[in-house]
Amino acid sequence: MEIRTLRYFLAVAREENMSRAAKLLHVTQPTLSKQLKSLEDELGKKLFTRHAFSIKLTDEGILLRNRAEDLVSMADKIEQEFVSLDDIAGGELYLGLAESYQLRYLARSIKDFKQHYPNLHYHITSGDTEQLSEKVDKGLLDFVVLVEQPDIRKYEYIEFPQTDTWGLIIPNTDSLAKKKAIRLDDLVGLPLFCSDQAWNGDIRNWAGSRFSELQLEGSFRLSYNGSIFAMEGLGYLLTYEHLVNTSKGSGLVFRPLSPKLENRIFIAWNRYQAFTPIAERFLAHLKDSFQ
Repeated sequence: MEIRTLRYFLAVAREENMSRAAKLLHVTQPTLSKQLKSLEDELGKKLFTRHAFSIKLTDEGILLRNRAEDLVSMADKIEQEFVSLDDIAGGELYLGLAESYQLRYLARSIKDFKQHYPNLHYHITSGDTEQLSEKVDKGLLDFVVLVEQPDIRKYEYIEFPQTDTWGLIIPNTDSLAKKKAIRLDDLVGLPLFCSDQAWNGDIRNWAGSRFSELQLEGSFRLSYNGSIFAMEGLGYLLTYEHLVNTSKGSGLVFRPLSPKLENRIFIAWNRYQAFTPIAERFLAHLKDSFQ
Protein backbone atom coordinates (compact mmCIF):
# COMPACT_ATOMS: atom_id res chain seq x y z
CA MET A 1 0.00 0.00 0.00
CA GLU A 2 1.65 3.22 -1.17
CA ILE A 3 1.12 6.73 0.14
CA ARG A 4 0.49 7.90 -3.43
CA THR A 5 -2.37 5.41 -3.77
CA LEU A 6 -3.87 6.62 -0.48
CA ARG A 7 -3.71 10.19 -1.80
CA TYR A 8 -5.63 9.05 -4.87
CA PHE A 9 -8.19 7.31 -2.67
CA LEU A 10 -8.67 10.39 -0.46
CA ALA A 11 -9.12 12.64 -3.52
CA VAL A 12 -11.89 10.40 -4.86
CA ALA A 13 -13.50 10.14 -1.41
CA ARG A 14 -13.48 13.93 -1.12
CA GLU A 15 -14.73 14.71 -4.63
CA GLU A 16 -17.15 11.75 -4.87
CA ASN A 17 -16.46 11.82 -8.59
CA MET A 18 -13.74 10.00 -10.52
CA SER A 19 -13.38 12.59 -13.30
CA ARG A 20 -13.00 15.55 -10.94
CA ALA A 21 -10.52 13.67 -8.75
CA ALA A 22 -8.44 12.65 -11.78
CA LYS A 23 -8.33 16.26 -12.95
CA LEU A 24 -7.20 17.50 -9.53
CA LEU A 25 -4.53 14.80 -9.33
CA HIS A 26 -3.33 15.43 -12.91
CA VAL A 27 -3.73 11.79 -13.89
CA THR A 28 -6.00 10.10 -16.42
CA GLN A 29 -9.25 8.59 -15.26
CA PRO A 30 -8.25 5.05 -16.36
CA THR A 31 -5.02 5.37 -14.34
CA LEU A 32 -6.96 6.46 -11.28
CA SER A 33 -9.53 3.69 -11.67
CA LYS A 34 -6.77 1.11 -12.00
CA GLN A 35 -5.03 2.34 -8.82
CA LEU A 36 -8.25 2.20 -6.80
CA LYS A 37 -9.15 -1.25 -8.12
CA SER A 38 -5.68 -2.44 -7.12
CA LEU A 39 -6.23 -1.00 -3.63
CA GLU A 40 -9.56 -2.80 -3.28
CA ASP A 41 -7.94 -6.06 -4.43
CA GLU A 42 -5.11 -5.62 -1.93
CA LEU A 43 -7.51 -5.05 0.96
CA GLY A 44 -10.05 -7.59 -0.24
CA LYS A 45 -12.93 -5.16 0.32
CA LYS A 46 -15.10 -2.87 -1.79
CA LEU A 47 -14.29 0.73 -0.89
CA PHE A 48 -16.81 2.51 -3.12
CA THR A 49 -20.31 2.07 -4.47
CA ARG A 50 -20.61 3.60 -7.90
CA HIS A 51 -23.75 5.47 -8.95
CA ALA A 52 -24.67 7.19 -12.21
CA PHE A 53 -23.01 10.51 -11.41
CA SER A 54 -21.23 9.97 -8.11
CA ILE A 55 -19.21 7.59 -5.96
CA LYS A 56 -19.96 6.88 -2.30
CA LEU A 57 -17.79 5.23 0.32
CA THR A 58 -18.76 1.87 1.75
CA ASP A 59 -18.38 1.27 5.50
CA GLU A 60 -14.95 -0.21 4.73
CA GLY A 61 -14.13 2.87 2.65
CA ILE A 62 -15.04 5.16 5.55
CA LEU A 63 -12.73 3.18 7.84
CA LEU A 64 -9.88 3.45 5.33
CA ARG A 65 -10.50 7.17 4.84
CA ASN A 66 -10.10 7.80 8.58
CA ARG A 67 -6.88 5.79 8.69
CA ALA A 68 -5.55 7.16 5.40
CA GLU A 69 -5.98 10.77 6.52
CA ASP A 70 -3.69 10.10 9.49
CA LEU A 71 -1.18 8.17 7.40
CA VAL A 72 -0.94 10.84 4.70
CA SER A 73 -0.69 13.60 7.32
CA MET A 74 2.10 11.70 9.03
CA ALA A 75 3.94 11.22 5.72
CA ASP A 76 3.64 14.93 4.96
CA LYS A 77 4.87 15.83 8.44
CA ILE A 78 7.89 13.52 8.18
CA GLU A 79 8.81 14.96 4.79
CA GLN A 80 8.51 18.54 6.02
CA GLU A 81 10.51 17.75 9.15
CA PHE A 82 13.43 16.45 7.12
CA VAL A 83 13.27 19.38 4.71
CA SER A 84 13.42 21.79 7.66
CA LEU A 85 16.36 20.12 9.44
CA ASP A 86 18.83 22.43 7.73
CA ASP A 87 16.59 25.50 7.87
CA ILE A 88 18.13 27.54 10.67
CA ALA A 89 15.58 30.34 10.17
CA GLY A 90 12.40 28.31 10.49
CA GLY A 91 10.53 25.06 9.99
CA GLU A 92 7.11 23.53 10.60
CA LEU A 93 5.15 23.44 13.87
CA TYR A 94 1.92 21.49 14.38
CA LEU A 95 -0.37 22.77 17.12
CA GLY A 96 -3.69 21.46 18.43
CA LEU A 97 -5.82 24.04 20.22
CA ALA A 98 -8.82 23.97 22.50
CA GLU A 99 -10.93 27.14 22.73
CA SER A 100 -9.77 29.73 25.27
CA TYR A 101 -9.16 33.47 25.33
CA GLN A 102 -5.80 32.59 26.91
CA LEU A 103 -4.58 31.48 23.50
CA ARG A 104 -3.49 35.09 23.20
CA TYR A 105 -0.49 34.17 25.35
CA LEU A 106 0.44 31.46 22.87
CA ALA A 107 -0.12 33.81 19.94
CA ARG A 108 2.17 36.43 21.50
CA SER A 109 4.82 33.79 22.09
CA ILE A 110 4.65 32.68 18.44
CA LYS A 111 4.85 36.31 17.29
CA ASP A 112 8.01 36.88 19.35
CA PHE A 113 9.48 33.57 18.16
CA LYS A 114 8.96 34.47 14.51
CA GLN A 115 11.15 37.53 14.94
CA HIS A 116 14.07 35.15 15.42
CA TYR A 117 12.82 32.46 13.02
CA PRO A 118 11.02 34.28 10.20
CA ASN A 119 10.60 31.12 8.11
CA LEU A 120 8.49 29.46 10.79
CA HIS A 121 5.21 28.00 9.49
CA TYR A 122 2.60 26.68 11.89
CA HIS A 123 -0.43 24.48 11.31
CA ILE A 124 -3.43 24.73 13.64
CA THR A 125 -5.89 21.94 14.43
CA SER A 126 -8.88 22.68 16.67
CA GLY A 127 -10.70 20.09 18.76
CA ASP A 128 -11.56 18.76 22.18
CA THR A 129 -9.20 16.96 24.56
CA GLU A 130 -9.94 13.49 23.18
CA GLN A 131 -9.34 14.51 19.56
CA LEU A 132 -6.16 16.45 20.27
CA SER A 133 -4.70 13.85 22.63
CA GLU A 134 -5.17 11.16 19.98
CA LYS A 135 -3.32 13.24 17.38
CA VAL A 136 -0.39 14.15 19.63
CA ASP A 137 -0.13 10.48 20.68
CA LYS A 138 0.16 9.53 17.00
CA GLY A 139 2.84 12.14 16.43
CA LEU A 140 0.63 14.26 14.17
CA LEU A 141 0.92 17.27 16.49
CA ASP A 142 3.90 18.74 18.33
CA PHE A 143 1.99 20.63 21.03
CA VAL A 144 -1.63 20.67 22.22
CA VAL A 145 -3.60 23.10 24.37
CA LEU A 146 -5.86 21.11 26.72
CA VAL A 147 -8.56 22.15 29.19
CA GLU A 148 -7.96 19.13 31.40
CA GLN A 149 -4.97 18.29 33.59
CA PRO A 150 -2.63 16.29 31.31
CA ASP A 151 -1.69 12.76 32.29
CA ILE A 152 1.85 13.13 33.65
CA ARG A 153 2.62 9.53 32.67
CA LYS A 154 2.33 10.53 29.00
CA TYR A 155 2.80 14.29 28.81
CA GLU A 156 4.86 17.17 30.02
CA TYR A 157 3.15 20.54 30.14
CA ILE A 158 3.18 24.23 30.99
CA GLU A 159 0.22 25.86 32.72
CA PHE A 160 -1.28 29.03 31.28
CA PRO A 161 -1.10 32.03 33.62
CA GLN A 162 -4.83 32.61 34.17
CA THR A 163 -8.10 30.67 34.39
CA ASP A 164 -11.18 30.46 32.18
CA THR A 165 -14.54 31.26 33.76
CA TRP A 166 -17.71 29.37 32.90
CA GLY A 167 -20.98 31.19 32.33
CA LEU A 168 -24.13 31.48 30.27
CA ILE A 169 -24.58 33.33 26.98
CA ILE A 170 -28.01 34.97 27.03
CA PRO A 171 -29.91 37.25 24.59
CA ASN A 172 -29.87 40.72 26.13
CA THR A 173 -33.69 40.89 25.97
CA ASP A 174 -34.07 37.78 28.15
CA SER A 175 -35.06 38.18 31.81
CA LEU A 176 -31.96 36.18 32.85
CA ALA A 177 -29.79 38.97 31.43
CA LYS A 178 -30.79 41.11 34.43
CA LYS A 179 -29.03 38.73 36.83
CA LYS A 180 -25.43 39.27 37.91
CA ALA A 181 -24.77 35.52 38.08
CA ILE A 182 -26.54 32.31 37.07
CA ARG A 183 -27.32 29.67 39.66
CA LEU A 184 -28.32 26.06 39.11
CA ASP A 185 -31.99 26.83 39.81
CA ASP A 186 -31.92 29.32 36.92
CA LEU A 187 -30.78 26.63 34.48
CA VAL A 188 -33.36 23.97 35.37
CA GLY A 189 -35.86 23.60 32.54
CA LEU A 190 -33.84 25.66 30.05
CA PRO A 191 -32.69 24.30 26.68
CA LEU A 192 -28.91 24.39 27.04
CA PHE A 193 -26.05 24.25 24.53
CA CYS A 194 -22.62 23.00 25.52
CA SER A 195 -19.74 20.88 24.25
CA ASP A 196 -20.10 17.15 24.94
CA GLN A 197 -16.78 17.12 26.78
CA ALA A 198 -17.77 19.93 29.14
CA TRP A 199 -21.33 18.70 29.62
CA ASN A 200 -20.16 15.30 30.80
CA GLY A 201 -17.22 16.73 32.73
CA ASP A 202 -17.20 20.25 34.17
CA ILE A 203 -20.97 20.89 34.10
CA ARG A 204 -21.80 17.45 35.52
CA ASN A 205 -19.36 18.01 38.38
CA TRP A 206 -20.62 21.53 39.02
CA ALA A 207 -24.29 20.46 39.13
CA GLY A 208 -23.57 17.41 41.26
CA SER A 209 -26.61 15.34 42.25
CA ARG A 210 -28.91 17.73 40.37
CA PHE A 211 -27.23 17.22 36.98
CA SER A 212 -30.17 15.13 35.75
CA GLU A 213 -32.40 18.22 36.10
CA LEU A 214 -30.47 19.97 33.31
CA GLN A 215 -31.52 19.64 29.67
CA LEU A 216 -28.98 19.51 26.86
CA GLU A 217 -30.68 20.94 23.78
CA GLY A 218 -27.66 20.48 21.50
CA SER A 219 -23.89 20.13 21.57
CA PHE A 220 -21.36 22.42 19.87
CA ARG A 221 -17.60 22.15 19.60
CA LEU A 222 -17.31 25.81 18.56
CA SER A 223 -18.77 28.41 20.90
CA TYR A 224 -19.39 30.88 18.07
CA ASN A 225 -21.81 28.46 16.39
CA GLY A 226 -23.61 27.90 19.67
CA SER A 227 -23.93 31.65 20.18
CA ILE A 228 -25.76 32.01 16.84
CA PHE A 229 -28.35 29.48 17.99
CA ALA A 230 -28.64 31.28 21.33
CA MET A 231 -29.15 34.60 19.50
CA GLU A 232 -32.01 33.04 17.53
CA GLY A 233 -33.72 31.95 20.74
CA LEU A 234 -33.16 28.21 20.43
CA GLY A 235 -31.43 27.91 23.78
CA TYR A 236 -28.71 29.20 26.10
CA LEU A 237 -25.00 28.54 25.64
CA LEU A 238 -22.73 27.36 28.44
CA THR A 239 -19.19 28.40 27.59
CA TYR A 240 -16.11 30.29 28.72
CA GLU A 241 -16.05 34.04 29.13
CA HIS A 242 -14.49 36.01 26.25
CA LEU A 243 -15.11 33.36 23.58
CA VAL A 244 -18.28 35.02 22.26
CA ASN A 245 -18.80 38.68 21.38
CA THR A 246 -20.99 40.13 24.14
CA SER A 247 -20.07 43.76 23.61
CA LYS A 248 -22.73 46.46 23.48
CA GLY A 249 -24.72 46.01 20.31
CA SER A 250 -23.98 42.29 20.00
CA GLY A 251 -27.41 41.34 21.34
CA LEU A 252 -25.84 38.92 23.83
CA VAL A 253 -24.59 39.06 27.42
CA PHE A 254 -22.38 36.75 29.49
CA ARG A 255 -23.26 35.94 33.09
CA PRO A 256 -20.91 33.79 35.23
CA LEU A 257 -22.09 30.67 36.98
CA SER A 258 -22.52 30.74 40.75
CA PRO A 259 -20.86 29.05 42.54
CA LYS A 260 -17.99 30.04 40.28
CA LEU A 261 -16.71 27.38 37.89
CA GLU A 262 -13.21 27.87 36.47
CA ASN A 263 -10.74 25.83 34.43
CA ARG A 264 -7.01 25.96 34.13
CA ILE A 265 -5.58 25.19 30.70
CA PHE A 266 -2.27 23.69 29.68
CA ILE A 267 0.02 23.42 26.70
CA ALA A 268 1.27 19.84 26.61
CA TRP A 269 3.55 17.60 24.57
CA ASN A 270 4.33 13.91 24.51
CA ARG A 271 7.17 13.32 26.96
CA TYR A 272 8.68 10.77 24.55
CA GLN A 273 8.34 13.00 21.47
CA ALA A 274 11.37 13.29 19.18
CA PHE A 275 11.26 16.99 18.37
CA THR A 276 12.58 18.68 15.26
CA PRO A 277 15.16 21.45 15.90
CA ILE A 278 12.54 24.17 15.43
CA ALA A 279 10.13 22.47 17.86
CA GLU A 280 12.90 22.17 20.47
CA ARG A 281 13.71 25.87 20.10
CA PHE A 282 10.03 26.77 20.33
CA LEU A 283 9.61 24.74 23.51
CA ALA A 284 12.53 26.56 25.11
CA HIS A 285 10.99 29.86 24.03
CA LEU A 286 7.60 28.83 25.46
CA LYS A 287 9.09 28.02 28.84
CA ASP A 288 10.83 31.38 28.98
CA SER A 289 7.85 33.43 27.80
CA PHE A 290 5.30 31.76 30.08
CA GLN A 291 7.54 32.18 33.11
